Amino acid sequence: MSVLLLALGAGAVTGLALGALGGGGSVLAVPALIYLLGFTPAAATTASLVVVTVTSATALVGHAREGAVRWRAGAVFAAAGVLPAAVGGAVSRQLPAALLTGAFAVLAAVAALRMLRPAAVRSPARVPARASRVAGAGAGLGAVTGVLGVGGGFLAVPSLVNVVGLRMRAAIGTSLLVITINSLTALAARSGSAADVDWSAVGPFAGAAVLGAWDGRRLAARLSAGTLQRIFAWALLAVAAAMLADAIG
Repeated sequence: MSVLLLALGAGAVTGLALGALGGGGSVLAVPALIYLLGFTPAAATTASLVVVTVTSATALVGHAREGAVRWRAGAVFAAAGVLPAAVGGAVSRQLPAALLTGAFAVLAAVAALRMLRPAAVRSPARVPARASRVAGAGAGLGAVTGVLGVGGGFLAVPSLVNVVGLRMRAAIGTSLLVITINSLTALAARSGSAADVDWSAVGPFAGAAVLGAWDGRRLAARLSAGTLQRIFAWALLAVAAAMLADAIG
């Protein structure tokens, strides 16, 4: 199969995840870029940030039109993660690739298992979110984004549900705002590695991801919040298992 077809197919799946689930795009993009398109881990994380930034910003527009974005909570959440994301991006250059891959896999598995718990599937109580809790969760997510080179949606969605108190659909829409800001920050910190990226493959990948995000948004409108959350969690577990096996293999 040609590189172009692989890029288009992987990009479409990445966009579908971002549009429907508000995250998981970079979780899928990084393995696809490495194992399907032959990118090095460093180049894959940089390229995935480009893809996820463009796709998240596109999907954000659609969710905003439907009133599914909580701008104030999202802005505070994202702003708290800007500095940690920049610092994490610098630190990540000093860490072994296997360590980063293993840490990413463990983190994804933990997030998935939390979302599979019955309490995580139920809609949270509608209580005002305290700024300190939002900022704390945002700072932690920003650090993870910077170190691991991912948009962080797989952690943003459960954090916005369980910490901030948003309902699932609002968490999905708001996470896209957080992902866009965090990814841009992390990408700026990794600007020195852009020369190693094969942009001829990233372009089709990103284009297919943008189109897939629109289909994902329509899918989100048809499925229940619990169903979306379970799909997201099982997808995360599968990716985490594969990446952990690779890291220790």
